[in-house]
Amino acid sequence: MYVCGPTVYNYIHIGNARSTIAFDTIRRYFEYRGYQVKYISNFTDVDDKIIRAAKELNVTAPEIANRFIRAFVEDTQALNVEAATVHPRVMDHITDIISFIQTLIEKGYGYEVNGDVYYRTRKFKTYGQLSDQSIDELEAGASQRTGKEQNQKEDPLDFALWKKAKEGEIAWNSPWGKGRPGWHIECSVMATKHLGETIDIHGGGQDLEFPHHENEIAQSEAKTGKKFANYWMHNGYVTIGEEDQKMSKSLGNFITVHEMIQTVDPQVLRFFMATTQYRRPIRYSEATLKEAAINLQRLRNTFENLKFRLESAEKNLGTDSKFLAELEQIQQHFIKEMDDDFNAANGITVVYELTKWLNTYLENDVVSKVILVKGEALFTQWLSIFGILFTADELLDEEIEQLIEERTQARKNRNFIRSDEIRELLKEKGILLDDTPQGTRWRREL
Repeated sequence: MYVCGPTVYNYIHIGNARSTIAFDTIRRYFEYRGYQVKYISNFTDVDDKIIRAAKELNVTAPEIANRFIRAFVEDTQALNVEAATVHPRVMDHITDIISFIQTLIEKGYGYEVNGDVYYRTRKFKTYGQLSDQSIDELEAGASQRTGKEQNQKEDPLDFALWKKAKEGEIAWNSPWGKGRPGWHIECSVMATKHLGETIDIHGGGQDLEFPHHENEIAQSEAKTGKKFANYWMHNGYVTIGEEDQKMSKSLGNFITVHEMIQTVDPQVLRFFMATTQYRRPIRYSEATLKEAAINLQRLRNTFENLKFRLESAEKNLGTDSKFLAELEQIQQHFIKEMDDDFNAANGITVVYELTKWLNTYLENDVVSKVILVKGEALFTQWLSIFGILFTADELLDEEIEQLIEERTQARKNRNFIRSDEIRELLKEKGILLDDTPQGTRWRREL
């Protein structure tokens, strides 16, 4: 898998995070199904926005890039995103990029004008096929653009492979003079270098379908003569506000992950993003985030109920084939839904189905440890696909543990006044108690 990564000139916003989380969830599902996944996601560390940010802060472009790569790693780790197999950077692939461009020029797909190098778009006969656009439509749009760069192109549709250096900009020596790569060429070079001439899956946000991914196909297939990617996957936008505007830095309507996770549990944000089918838009609001938090807490309660009953379950109790058959049926339902274009929304519905089944089973006076272990394994595996990791008793601190123990002792001594006092005190702290035949169980109030 190759997934287009961020341009590292600022903190990522939750719209950027949506792509990172969506493809991490897909990667995790592949691994759950037994695949070994080589996952490449690049950092664009040379770009107009990076150069502009560096000038504003009076630092170098590499300093800006390094700062926000570190921030990206910190923010995505908080969201429990697995690190890519390789995170290639443009600056580390300049020699490869120059060689790639030279091959395109030799094959007649590239040409140099005054230190700039352009791609002959019209020469690539299937250009526009991915985004379902015709050359005539694209030409009509491109012909309206003006400026010095447009005037020196052979065709308005042509796009930059190499950009001539401007005064004071970061640049590298090349056969065409000092300059830097165009945006589109970097992904063609890094994808084929790390994954080969034909890759299984190429992913990214739907806004990259045209022109970025269209241009990647044209560059890569012109050079290799082979199909560039077998499957293209594009995640939907995160929208915000009553008008459902796309969240973006250019519109100024974004919320950075860095800011949000100061006040919102990162697992809630991860759960909110991961449980929508990747192609669907996500509408962000405080209400939808709160709903995700409530649903996540219900799953956490089930996890803790499981841990609690596992401690008291009969180790040598024989299994019930009826319960095992029901678990198997639920498991096949989950696979069926997730196999259908990674439909996370339907997949999490099956997790809720499993939750309901487990909670019903846990109400039995006697439960089988074998069934509980299998149920817990499924439950935790499926949650991990969505990037959710619970640990036992993570919500209890020492004070609450002592209060529960004191209440248990008070009940044994028939001191019901003190027992009720402790119950009310814990309720004020958001902890609800359930007295079961196996002992007192706590849960977080929703």
